[in-house]
Amino acid sequence: MSEQTEFDASIPVLTEVFQDAEPPAPAPQPVPAAPASASQGALPDWSAHEWADFERRLEERVLRQLQGRIDFVLEQRLRDSLGEIVRQALGPLTAEIKSGLHETLAQAVARAVAAEIAHLQAQKA
Repeated sequence: MSEQTEFDASIPVLTEVFQDAEPPAPAPQPVPAAPASASQGALPDWSAHEWADFERRLEERVLRQLQGRIDFVLEQRLRDSLGEIVRQALGPLTAEIKSGLHETLAQAVARAVAAEIAHLQAQKA
């Protein structure tokens, strides 16, 4: 049902993103400190608004960290892919242009030689 894709080591996993992450930027609105019980493994006693604010800031932080890395990887992959596509497209196009140029050059030379010979023959007569 699901299609297995090849693992790409150049794309960081979420734990790598957080491992190298900078400290979080100060929150636009202060979040109340968690009660002492929170440091003992319990969840802070926040209101729904405080949890929503915390969730929003966490999402923003994760997105900021991932977007920079994703942009870099995407640009690199596009550059590599487009480079190969351009090389593949230019091969036949280059051959076609060369062939056309050779044919045009041959025709131009043949006309020039024929014109020069006709001119020389006209001078002799």
